[in-house]
Amino acid sequence: MENVLSLNAVTKSYGRIKALNKVSFSVPESAVFGILGPNGSGKTTLLSIILDVLKADEGNFLWFGKNGAPEQRKKIGSLLETPNFYHYLSAVNNLKITSSISGRGNTEQIDYVLDKVKLSERKHSRFSTYSLGMKQRLAVAGALLGDPKVLVLDEPTNGLDPVGIAEMRALITDLRKNGHTIIIASHLLDEVEKICTHVAILNKGDLVVTGNVNDVLVDEDIVEISSPDIEKLAEIISFFPAITNTMRHGGFLQLHFPKNSSKLEDINQFCFQKGVILNHLMLKKKKLEAKFFELTGN
Repeated sequence: MENVLSLNAVTKSYGRIKALNKVSFSVPESAVFGILGPNGSGKTTLLSIILDVLKADEGNFLWFGKNGAPEQRKKIGSLLETPNFYHYLSAVNNLKITSSISGRGNTEQIDYVLDKVKLSERKHSRFSTYSLGMKQRLAVAGALLGDPKVLVLDEPTNGLDPVGIAEMRALITDLRKNGHTIIIASHLLDEVEKICTHVAILNKGDLVVTGNVNDVLVDEDIVEISSPDIEKLAEIISFFPAITNTMRHGGFLQLHFPKNSSKLEDINQFCFQKGVILNHLMLKKKKLEAKFFELTGN
């Protein structure tokens, strides 16, 4: 699988403040790549650099294996902030203006992108009648003009209600299925965990970790078990080999094992042989939020 974006030691400072410190990672084709970090971690600076809004002090980046050029930039759609659409115009007429100003796409593409973001039925409605979620989807439609291979989205769910967030999540998932690569900066860790295939976590300008979401989250196995006799279960499970830690959460026990070493069938058989019947046995993932705070110290 080819990389659509590669960063090599990208560095940017504002006076004494180092916004980015030798940041290097690659974004594979067809990924939903999440860039995470607390406020001031360098997320927006990073997006601004790869979109040529800002210039890096050191380092470089490549789109599709090449240095930035107009033909490369045409393959990238972006949404750094919600565009200023005209409230009294329809979605169609707003996108005609967007296309004219940006030089991306043409009027024939407008119906196509509105269908992609599920706004076809409201394409002639005035922008002022749209919900916040619909406005954000229209902004994504604008970014899709010209049929870019890559979309770069800065906080696309910011300010949305749960319905709007769910709609944006579904849209991003559909766009990936249709062959787009999406790079998304967000602070909504639960949402990122649901849609992202890869992630990079920044903290005070430093890259803390990057990789496939599952690889980043999993540094140990956590197995959750329970039985009608939780006290007896806690007693006998302490003799099961390879457990590094045991914690109790309500009516469950959480067993910690070295990464990729737990075997659920062995745990079940061990408990059965000791006279304890399990009514709950599950391999759990560490939540991205917990991993994020663990890595950034926030």
